[in-house]
Amino acid sequence: MTLRRAGVTIRRMAKASQPPRVKLICGMISSQPAMMDQARSALCKLHGEADLTSEVMDFDFTHYYDRQMGSPLFRQFVAFGELVCPDVLAEAKLGANALERDLASRAADRSSLRGEPARPINLDPGYVESSKLVLASMKNFSHRIYLGRGVYGEVTLLYRCSRWEPLEWTF
Repeated sequence: MTLRRAGVTIRRMAKASQPPRVKLICGMISSQPAMMDQARSALCKLHGEADLTSEVMDFDFTHYYDRQMGSPLFRQFVAFGELVCPDVLAEAKLGANALERDLASRAADRSSLRGEPARPINLDPGYVESSKLVLASMKNFSHRIYLGRGVYGEVTLLYRCSRWEPLEWTF
């Protein structure tokens, strides 16, 4: 609210309010598309039914994960039906990390020395709202903000002028 008194504009301090609800998503990267099916099923048990799943795409923007995950790598996104408060992101990341560890442990038990990757899947939860895509990370960096419990958030894409725009750290 803005008031004008004696030629001076006075702006009132904004009041705290609840943020708009957002669409919870999870990005999955793996060299094994079947592992993404297992992860998606487990994620749906955590976050509710998926209402949108992308096609499996080649993930060749970086070789950062090749050593621990193998190659070629594939990426898929899953979106969950129920809109949530953005403050669930830290808990979603912690749950995704626990699921990653569980899937890696089960894969190691099955593969025993067959040369399977040490990290069979990477799960990156995030959310989409009208102006941005936010992803969670356990790693701090200059463009990330601490969310709590060891989890950081980063704006990864902006939605402007009817299109998604990557930022310099987006891959």
